[in-house]
Amino acid sequence: MLFSHPADFTPVCTSEFVAIARAQDRFAALDCELMALSVDSLFSHLAWIRAIRDRFDVVVDFPIIEDPTLEIARAYGMVAPDAADASAVRTTYFLDPDGILRASTCYPASVGRSVEEMLRLLAALQRVHAGDALAPEGWTPGGDLLAVPSHDLADVLSAPAGTDWFYCSIPDREG
Repeated sequence: MLFSHPADFTPVCTSEFVAIARAQDRFAALDCELMALSVDSLFSHLAWIRAIRDRFDVVVDFPIIEDPTLEIARAYGMVAPDAADASAVRTTYFLDPDGILRASTCYPASVGRSVEEMLRLLAALQRVHAGDALAPEGWTPGGDLLAVPSHDLADVLSAPAGTDWFYCSIPDREG
């Protein structure tokens, strides 16, 4: 998971880093590595990480990429090509092991991301990756999934109820 933030030493970013660092073992349990991106310098990152440790007793030990020119943020579409600063940079990219983007979220600078939702989305992406099921709204591991609908007319016409061919809950046998 690659996630960006507008700047070090800002309240919302600090709240996110504290929460993400505290949940790092939960991300690791899902085989997810964390990497952050910020426009600030290495020395700013180091000072901020120390401030987080000193204030919240939390160690941030995932890498933080410095991007003072916004070159990386622009290349990855995290900010507009003509953006003058990183004030809109609060993007999360969920990449699979092959480096393919599977989902992304983008929040304004004034609203923090939900670590619980990040973990839920990650688990859902992993669960449906094989293509054998779909994750419905709010799905969490162990909850019912949805069957992948058939594109075959005979299956559509033979479904017991009018919506069964495209909307059919199935138990999550992996959860």
